Amino acid sequence: MSLAIIGIKETILKYGQNEKNTGKTEVQIALLTNQINHLQLHFSQHKKDHCNRRGLLNMVSKRRKLLNYLKKKNISCYTKLIKSLNLRR
Repeated sequence: MSLAIIGIKETILKYGQNEKNTGKTEVQIALLTNQINHLQLHFSQHKKDHCNRRGLLNMVSKRRKLLNYLKKKNISCYTKLIKSLNLRR
């Protein structure tokens, strides 16, 4: 198994109750955060990659929408998730 798949499964197990619970809002936010962090490393080396930059901006906006939804529905999970992912909000 590749390291990326192992990282995804660990993230799903950490933020969802089991490995099948991928639709949970916290899991989706954590997976998007991992992808965003990976793309930020990519852009440090490839500054002129504008096609992937558009994908990064889409991921950031999707994560922001999910965070706003979680904040409305469950503020305690929201604050716990923000602290565990080290997001500045």
